[in-house]
Amino acid sequence: MRVVIAEDLALLRDGLIRILEAFGFQVVAAVDNGPSVLPALTAHRPDVAVLDVRLPPTFTDEGLQAAIRARAEIPGLPILVLSQHVEQLYARELLSDRLGGVGYLLKDRVSHVDQFVDAVRRVAAGGTVMDPEVVAQLLASRSGAGPLDELTPREREVLGLMAEGRSNAAVAARLFVTEKAVNKHINNIFSKLRMPPSGDDNRRVLAVLAYLHGEDGRRPRTPA
Repeated sequence: MRVVIAEDLALLRDGLIRILEAFGFQVVAAVDNGPSVLPALTAHRPDVAVLDVRLPPTFTDEGLQAAIRARAEIPGLPILVLSQHVEQLYARELLSDRLGGVGYLLKDRVSHVDQFVDAVRRVAAGGTVMDPEVVAQLLASRSGAGPLDELTPREREVLGLMAEGRSNAAVAARLFVTEKAVNKHINNIFSKLRMPPSGDDNRRVLAVLAYLHGEDGRRPRTPA
């Protein structure tokens, strides 16, 4: 699996390369500044990109902007964003094209090697992986009534774990319930978010995006 890395801190960049190569990934490019990101992504068209949000020269949002431009040129390009802090606007903006294959992790998560590598693989496979702290802050920032507020505490807990990228089996293990119970909660979530069965839409991804955006499932959507 081919990877492009964008990280300005030399020690972390080298650490990412070593971790990924140790688990069988091929790092085809590793850049340390914003202007170099888009050329590396379009030239190599990797299976997944691991990008810092803030890169030189301005240390604002170069990594994010490069990711958004790259996904415009290469629709669905899997992107895993690393950030030192929870930046809610960046998390929402990256997810706005609704194509899946995106993740947002805090850099502290890299120290948990197995979790980090699993996140890279899930994003490369088209999944959505969100750091638990990001999910918690996005949830806390929302206010106002809406379909999400119709969810029970348990359903919100299930949806939060789905947003972290967990499978039904992993959700069941985390909550100490059966997979059958998890499936029931997920079906209730789809119903309350007004997401009927569809051959075109991936309802699991759409439900997670609705959770992160604080919206229901009735607005027009791009198939995921």
